[in-house]
Order: sequence, then C-alpha cells, then structure tokens
Amino acid sequence: MEHPVVLEERKDQTAILTLNRPEVMNSFNFAMLRGLQEKIDALRFDPDIRVVIITGAGDKAFCAGADLKERATLSDIQVKEFIFTIRNLFTAVEYLPKPVIAAVNGVALGGGTELALACDIRMAASSATMGLTETRLAIIPGAGGTQRLPRLVGRGKAKELIFTGRRVGADEALQIGLVNKVVAPEKLMEACLEMAAMICETGPIAIQQAKYAINYGLETDLHTGLAIESNAYWITIPTEDRLEGLAAFREKRKPDYKGK
Repeated sequence: MEHPVVLEERKDQTAILTLNRPEVMNSFNFAMLRGLQEKIDALRFDPDIRVVIITGAGDKAFCAGADLKERATLSDIQVKEFIFTIRNLFTAVEYLPKPVIAAVNGVALGGGTELALACDIRMAASSATMGLTETRLAIIPGAGGTQRLPRLVGRGKAKELIFTGRRVGADEALQIGLVNKVVAPEKLMEACLEMAAMICETGPIAIQQAKYAINYGLETDLHTGLAIESNAYWITIPTEDRLEGLAAFREKRKPDYKGK
C-alpha cells in the first residue's frame, strides 16, 4: 500500500498538512497536488479548524517544486494541465477563509516558494533556502510566482530573483520580507503553533473578514479598498462574537468566541 502523499495532523484548532514525499524532497507530482487540494477543500468548511500550517516531511525540504522526473514524461498538454492544477491549488490556499502558515523547514524552490507565497504567513527554519529558479530551466514561474513575489518584496527585488534564478538563505529572505520570522530548525513547528494559538484567541469571523479585506483590497485603488474594508467590518457588527468581545473586556476576562 502506497503511503499518503499529504499527511494531516490536528492540534487543538490547528490543522498541520505535511507534504509527504521526502525521498524526492517533497516535490509536486499530480498525486500530491490533488491530495493537497482535497485537504484544502475539506478544511474550508470545517468549523473545528481555525488555522492551517503547511510544511514538508523530513528536515531537508519544504518542497523542491515540480517533480522533474515526472515532468520529463509528460506531453505538452499534460504540462499545461499540471500548471493549471497547481495554479488553481495555490489560489485556493491564498483565498482559504482561514489563516495559512507556511513552515518552511528546508529547501523551497520553484513551486515550493510559490506555495509559501500563497500562504498568509511564512515562518522559516534558519537552514531554509528559497528561490524561484525556473528561468534556469528555460521556463518561468507558473504557479503565481511572477505575481505574488513582487507584491511581497517589491518589483525590483522580484525581477532580480526571477531573472537570475538565485536562491536566498533564510536570513536574506527575512531581510527582504519574503518570510516573517526565522527560527532554529528544531523550534520551527513550535513557533508556528504559537502563532496559530495567538490567532485562535481572536474572533473567527473577524479573521475571515480581515483576510478578505486585505486580499481583495490590495488588488484595487485605495478608495475601492476602503469600501471593501467597510463592508467587511459591517459583517462583524451583528455577530455574537463582537458582543462577547465587549463583555469580556468589560469583565476583564478572556473572550470565548464561537464564530457566530
């Protein structure tokens, strides 16, 4: 029996999804793309899960991108299908109505960096290396890298990294804003779970609407973005959670949010 290519573990209100092909540095084949898509689709409507963490099996790689051995066997049409599938998957990750944390535990190249870019928060082990290296294979990033990287680190730095295909270490990734935090490898998951726990203390509907406002507002002009923020705020006003937050503040206790 084949081992599952995507593992799921639950800790409190956090789901940990692990890309499980360590023998090939957790590179994406069709099976792993579809396995991760199934997990994301299921978590979208799971009220018990507030935060998702994505990481790679083993201590060497987060994800080394596409499985080039499989790629060499694909026809041009199948390559188009692969790119279509991976691009839609990463968009699903980006717009999942729950925060997604990338625990970059090692090498993250090509599609691996693009997966991290689609996540909301990126935490990296000090041993991690990242890069969009596709131009060195005479192709370009095809799963959102040309769009998400410049939005995160700026146009000039993104062009430099994509045009050269250069890899960056964890410290440089932190310096340019590619990752939020760098920790020792053995502390990575602990740091991600601490971040998840802090998020889980907040109002679930508020988090959904904040993510919505940020994701959609950034793609518009300021005037339209402020309107999106305003509409997202209105959704939180009639909720039980908002009243619970006010009551907890008044009573000097921790709020008990229900996502209602």
